[in-house]
Amino acid sequence: MGHDKELFDIDYERVAIQWQPSVAQLYEDALKYETGSAISSAGALITASGTKKGRSPKDKRIVDEPSSSKDVWWGPVNQKLPEHVFLINRERAIDYLNTRSRIYVFDGFAGWDPKYRIKVRVVCARAYHTLFMQNMLIRPTAEELKDFGQPDFTIYNAGTFPANRYTTGMTSTTSVAINFNMREMVILGTEYAGEMKKGIFTVMHYLMPTKHNVLSLHSSANEGPDGDVSLFFGLSGTGKTTLSADPKRFLIGDDEHCWSDDGIFNIEGGCYAKCIGLSEEKEPEIFNAIRFGSVLENVVYDPKTRIVNYNDNSLTENTRCAYPIEYIPNAKIPCISSSHPKNIILLTCDAYGVLPPVSKLSSAQAMYHFIAGYTAKIAGTEDGVTEPQATFSACFGQPFLVLHPARYARMLADKMDHHAADAWLVNTGWNGGAYGVGERIALKYSRAILDAIHSGELATAEYENYDVFNLKIPKKVSGVPSELLHPQTTWKGSKSEYIATRNKLATQFIENFKTYQEDPTAAAVISAGPVL
Repeated sequence: MGHDKELFDIDYERVAIQWQPSVAQLYEDALKYETGSAISSAGALITASGTKKGRSPKDKRIVDEPSSSKDVWWGPVNQKLPEHVFLINRERAIDYLNTRSRIYVFDGFAGWDPKYRIKVRVVCARAYHTLFMQNMLIRPTAEELKDFGQPDFTIYNAGTFPANRYTTGMTSTTSVAINFNMREMVILGTEYAGEMKKGIFTVMHYLMPTKHNVLSLHSSANEGPDGDVSLFFGLSGTGKTTLSADPKRFLIGDDEHCWSDDGIFNIEGGCYAKCIGLSEEKEPEIFNAIRFGSVLENVVYDPKTRIVNYNDNSLTENTRCAYPIEYIPNAKIPCISSSHPKNIILLTCDAYGVLPPVSKLSSAQAMYHFIAGYTAKIAGTEDGVTEPQATFSACFGQPFLVLHPARYARMLADKMDHHAADAWLVNTGWNGGAYGVGERIALKYSRAILDAIHSGELATAEYENYDVFNLKIPKKVSGVPSELLHPQTTWKGSKSEYIATRNKLATQFIENFKTYQEDPTAAAVISAGPVL
């Protein structure tokens, strides 16, 4: 371990420990002891995450220790924390937990495949955090619990207690730190529950590729009636959760998966859906999953009727709900498929309006667009930004990557080649012009495009080349007006304006990819990107 002092641990004798508490008990404790708790009219537990309403990526650290250091992609995402500083924070967290009058311990699994799953223990002081992780991890059966033994990974969540800012390496009172050698995660100074979920995802992003040669993916996945699996990649707001919840297909999971030699498995036991603008008409599966046992975070509700107003973003834009995956009617339980993915779908929301609604990618193009991880956010009204902003997040999940993006991309390309999977770039953003001029591509057209991919129609379609980006665009897709398929045909402005916008986006792709040029794998795929 690299330290000689005896490690301090939870005083299991002195503190009233609630082991594997029931959902009902957690409801009672949250209502009794935690401010901002209530029960919604649909029966979900409404909670408040304190001052932090989202993750704190700038306060996340990975311990720099010999067993993992050589594998970690150090830089803006993964910042080093000396092991002795981790121990100071760990002691602070355990001291805090040991002085509570009661703490909660929940044991669960990450990964549905018994061959690869890890045993996770969550130790925390809030009923809300416990229920959240009961929903997000896989809940063990009574039999599995009997033989659970020692956990493979432990989270000490003392989020209500701040980190000491004078401790070396601390940037604020918030600290989220992962130690791969001690197999522990320590949280101080943030009560946002998503840190635990994404912490375990970060752990899997390290363990699966390095220890098992299994590819970990920030993607949703579903399976057709014939057993064909599709993976959906995409940043927030591109439609990953919405488009994978397809009534004609079984949902394997909405956010985190692994691709092994045996097929696909979900990492989580639940879903964590965005609630802003949620309605029963648009997303009935998610809307109806919000019931007894679900956790609603930072939502605004009517104090009399307890009816939640999903359109109210006065507390945060990031209102969310965590619910067990079995609350989705067509979820595939266990969340595992022995089929290998047939279609890899990279979703982007292009607010510039120059990417086609669908294009077929070669293996090299799939690697390029996977490493790029592009989407464009619509202009923010608050600071007077009037045009779209390009966002690039490697592997469509940069904040959670532990290894260099090219390592995941290489594994993805190998698996695609080996299992003859097709790859597609699907734009769910704008058409006919940029945001403010063009229109957002209708959800029904995006669904029709996915139907055409799943039916095999697009695998045999006739294609034309799309200049500069060198993408293959289908000439027709059932249920989609043909003029929508090529961005230039619906463009409302002048041809010169169209060319300028397209070239501007291509330039941003080229600039972004310079970050990866030093890596031989990434360098080899540069030619698959836009060429000006």
